[in-house]
Amino acid sequence: MLAMITAMLTSAVIPWGWTIDIAGRQVPLQVADVNIGILYIFGVVSLGVYGIMIGAWASNNKFSLLAGVRGASQMISYELAMGLSLIAVLFLVGDLRMSKIVEQQINHGWNIIYQPLGFLIFFVCALAECNRTPFDLPEAENELNMGYHQEYSSMKLGFYLFAEYINMFISGVVMATLFFGGYDIPFVNEAAWGSHWWVGLIGFLVLMAKAVFFIFLFMWIRWTIPRFRYDQLMKLGWKVLLPLALLNMIITAAVALLLNK
Repeated sequence: MLAMITAMLTSAVIPWGWTIDIAGRQVPLQVADVNIGILYIFGVVSLGVYGIMIGAWASNNKFSLLAGVRGASQMISYELAMGLSLIAVLFLVGDLRMSKIVEQQINHGWNIIYQPLGFLIFFVCALAECNRTPFDLPEAENELNMGYHQEYSSMKLGFYLFAEYINMFISGVVMATLFFGGYDIPFVNEAAWGSHWWVGLIGFLVLMAKAVFFIFLFMWIRWTIPRFRYDQLMKLGWKVLLPLALLNMIITAAVALLLNK
């Protein structure tokens, strides 16, 4: 349940579409537009490690426990590079609210144009956070039988698997929101259409199309790239992605400072 709940909670701060007019009232297609939207997502995502770790430990199985330890260290390691890649985006936007990040991209262009390296780092870290190939070390069947959920069946196993796929979908939505304009249609001024309900529906469908593209990309990578060894996984996270994210953050800060002078 912990893995499932943390996977679903992240959807609360995602802006799913334009603000629409219902019976003369402006209704935003967002559950909660909190002023710490990005921090909320990271706080909830970081709780997902407890679902894996507690479930692995409660199995009383050494293979499950080993998979849980590997999964916890993997998620913690890649969260650092993911957070640093997002700081560069926040330098450009100047706000932690997800709605403001989308508005800034609508007015000034998508963040993928200004942060291609940041997006690449975020995408690789998202693969690792979702335990997708080539980062599916917690579920390495040839080493650990089935991994951290080996002792589970029925809906207990179902919750673990559902949580993994919900995380994959939410990762696609978050990447679309942070780097690809969210519900924005490229080269189209949707604001001129007004706040009709069908405008919100079109924005929602556009966001879903972008998320489905990322899910396809996740599946494509799963069919193409073999699994890393554990030492290769840690080396990539700590010796490659983390320094790259730091370098990207410093360069972005320097450019933003020069442009604001």
